Amino acid sequence: MQNPFSGLFKKKDVSVVGIDIGTSAIKVVQLRKKAGKVVLETYGALALGPYVGAAVGKATNLPLDKIVTALSDILREAHITTKRGGMAIPFSSSFMTIIEMPTVNEKELITMVPLEARKYIPVPITEVNLDWSIIPKDQIKNDSSAEKGDTGKIDITAGKTDVLIVAIHNDTIAEYQSILEKTSLDANFFEIEIFSTIRSVLDNTPDPTMILDIGAATTKLYIVERGNVRISHTINRGSQDITSSIAVSLGVTIEQAEIMKRTSGHTIGASQEQDVSRLVALTLDFIFGEAERAMLAYQQKYMKNISRVVLVGGGSAMNGIVDIAKKNLHAEIVQGDPFAKVEAPAALFEVLKKNGPEFAVALGIALRRLSKSE
Repeated sequence: MQNPFSGLFKKKDVSVVGIDIGTSAIKVVQLRKKAGKVVLETYGALALGPYVGAAVGKATNLPLDKIVTALSDILREAHITTKRGGMAIPFSSSFMTIIEMPTVNEKELITMVPLEARKYIPVPITEVNLDWSIIPKDQIKNDSSAEKGDTGKIDITAGKTDVLIVAIHNDTIAEYQSILEKTSLDANFFEIEIFSTIRSVLDNTPDPTMILDIGAATTKLYIVERGNVRISHTINRGSQDITSSIAVSLGVTIEQAEIMKRTSGHTIGASQEQDVSRLVALTLDFIFGEAERAMLAYQQKYMKNISRVVLVGGGSAMNGIVDIAKKNLHAEIVQGDPFAKVEAPAALFEVLKKNGPEFAVALGIALRRLSKSE
C-alpha cells in the first residue's frame, strides 16, 4: 500500500516568469525547475507600437494603462500559467556610476556612500532608492601591481576603494509596483536590466567582456569583469534608426523596411539588396565605433583587453551583424544565447538560438526568481 504521506514534505516544482518591458516590445519567459534542471516552459514577445498606432519595432512611450493592457495580452497569448515572477527595470530609468572611496571598513562606508553619492545623483537623494556594492580590488589591478605601477612608482589609488552605486527614482518603482498590482503578478523584487543580462549570457570567465544591447531607440553598452559592471554607456542609435533610413531611402513603408532589415537585404532586386546592406552598415558602424572608443578607454584606464563582445537585444537578430561587428571591433564577437542555460525541446534549438538575444533580460530575471524560490 502506498504511503499517503510520502509526498507531503516534498517541495513542489515552481514555475516563474521573467518580464522585460522595453520601449518597442514586452518579452516574457516562463521557467521551471525539474529534476535539478531549469526547463523552458514558454516564452513570447509582443510589439508595443500598434498600441499607439505605430509600426512594429518602433520605440514607444506608452501610458501606464496601455502597458498594463499589453502585458496582460502577452501573458495570455504566451500561455503564462504562473503569477510568480520578477520584473526588469530599464537601464534608462536608473542611474549607475562608480565612485572612489577611502579604504575603510564596511560600517563606515554605509554612512559615507550616501553622502558621497549626492554629488553624482542629479536628483535629491531622498527621491531615489539607492544601492551600492564594493568592487573587489583584484578586479582593479593585478596582485603584482597592487601598490606599484609598471614604472615602479607608488600607485596613488592603492588606498582607495571603487564602489558601484545604483539609484532608481521612487516614482519609477511606484509605477512598476502599480503595473504588478493591476496585473495581479507576484514579483517581489525589481532588477535593472543589465544585471539580468549578465546572469543569462555570461559565464564565470574572469576576463573583461563587453555587452552590447541593441534596442529600438538606443544601444546600451556595458563592460563587465567577473560579474561586476565596470563601465556603462548609452549610445543614441538603435535598430529603429536603421528601419527609418531604409524606409526613407528606398521609399517603402516602415513595415517593409523592418522586414528588409531583419533579412539583411534579401529582397526582390539585387541592387536593392546592396542598398539595404549599406544602410544597415551605416548605423551599425556608428554604434560599433562608439563601442570601440569605450573599449580603448577601458583598456587605457585598467590596462586590460576586452576578450569578447556579446550582442543582445532585438537589434542583434539581424543577419550579418556579427560580420559587421568584427570589422569594427578587435575582439571575439558572439551573439548572446540565453536559452543555452535552460532545457528545451531539440526541435526548438535553431529558433531559440536565433531569437535568444532578444530574451536575454526576461530569461535572466526569471533565473533570479527561480533561485529565490528554491
